[in-house]
Amino acid sequence: MSQQNNQKLAEDLVSALALQHQPLAISFTQEPMPGIDLFSDAMPTPTEDGRTGRVPAGCVFWMKAATNTFSTVAEDHANCSVGSVTHGFKTLEEVGSKSDVGALVGAGWVAPEMFPQIPVVKERFRYVTYGTLKDSQSVPDVVFLRINAKQAMTLSDALPGLRFEGKPQCHIIAIAKEQETVAVSVGCMLSRVRTGLPNSEMTCAIPGSRLAEVVQIIKTTAVIDSTVANYASEDSRRFSS
Repeated sequence: MSQQNNQKLAEDLVSALALQHQPLAISFTQEPMPGIDLFSDAMPTPTEDGRTGRVPAGCVFWMKAATNTFSTVAEDHANCSVGSVTHGFKTLEEVGSKSDVGALVGAGWVAPEMFPQIPVVKERFRYVTYGTLKDSQSVPDVVFLRINAKQAMTLSDALPGLRFEGKPQCHIIAIAKEQETVAVSVGCMLSRVRTGLPNSEMTCAIPGSRLAEVVQIIKTTAVIDSTVANYASEDSRRFSS
């Protein structure tokens, strides 16, 4: 897929769904992507158990990628043990004793028996690259969207097999990559606080390999929705007098 095609697909997604934020491209690789710099923010002081990363959690990279393209490595994500597991950087055994996992379990936010059921990226990749889809020069593993309820409605109409997920929010990345399934997350409190994601927004992950197909279906559904909206608006005028 060429950069021009990625740009057109990004434009089509923005237009069909009336997105307020550019779609992002997320790619997992074993080698650095040519011409793309590593994310280089400073590491904060680690916790007593050694946990730190360049951002509070990997989901924060979704926000930073709106204005910059960069690659990350495992240590960049390591402040969030849950995200390190979903992205394939760590195993459950490696993070089980971390303080953040203990805090989440202690609060009742997640039970230990739930962890093995969380979808994860199966291969341990060395790099995860983030940037806008329109600027991506290759087929990404995942296309990531920030959406609202109306956009989720259109996606649900367009894709009967659409999965709606909850916590942790980041596991929709693994679902899209490993299962080639489009997934929407209603979000999780851990991610919402760390990213500042507005209460009005959800997220969606689309397999990059299916992007052209999914975009075409969304475009068709958006036209249908527009037709129905016009009908409902016209019909409602009878009640305005």
